[in-house]
Amino acid sequence: MTSYCGAPPDPADLMRSWNLDPILLLALGAGALVAWRSRHPKPALAAIGVLALAFVSPLCALSVSLFSARAVHHLLVVAVAAPLLAMAFTARRPMLPGLAFVVATAVLWAWHLPSFYDAALAGTALYWLMQATLLASAFWFWQAMFAAPPVTGVLMAILGMAQMGMLGALLTFATTPLYATHIGTTLPWGLDQVVDQQLAGLVMWVPGIVPYALAVAVLARRTWARAAAAA
Repeated sequence: MTSYCGAPPDPADLMRSWNLDPILLLALGAGALVAWRSRHPKPALAAIGVLALAFVSPLCALSVSLFSARAVHHLLVVAVAAPLLAMAFTARRPMLPGLAFVVATAVLWAWHLPSFYDAALAGTALYWLMQATLLASAFWFWQAMFAAPPVTGVLMAILGMAQMGMLGALLTFATTPLYATHIGTTLPWGLDQVVDQQLAGLVMWVPGIVPYALAVAVLARRTWARAAAAA
């Protein structure tokens, strides 16, 4: 079985490696229609655009070769598209923020276990199960964070930043190859597998925490504004 995104591409062919799966394109089109008709169309449409970048652009194919590209792919899903969707489709009732954090963290870390990761990249069904659970759990996390009281929301953002940074650090300092899927696939790109793996860790550790840090800043400012207004 091969990955949903195809075989590892040759560097010379990467820019021709667009994913034009008609089912995917129809799903994104339907999502764009729902987004356009939503109460907050701008963040919703932006989220669809991010998902198109992740799944239609050559990034999809590149992520078969490079684990660092897969890290970028996952961040686009869980830390860019998911919060945009959460801003577009706000919660109208409490969303169990503690449970949302635990579930989103467990899902993200589980799919980075070597056995689960390798299995997901070996076939279409598990690949889409990985993507669906990552997006759904991250959407729940961000939606719960935005709906929570400001102090709780700030705490959730800090915890989200901490777990993302911790996962990135573990990958950065790993000195042995973890993922059988990428044995040999990094070499055409001039990268040793461990170097690519460490680069993926840095992607998650540094830029990966930026959306959570921005959320901390926004929620902290909101808390300060409310306290000032009350005073």
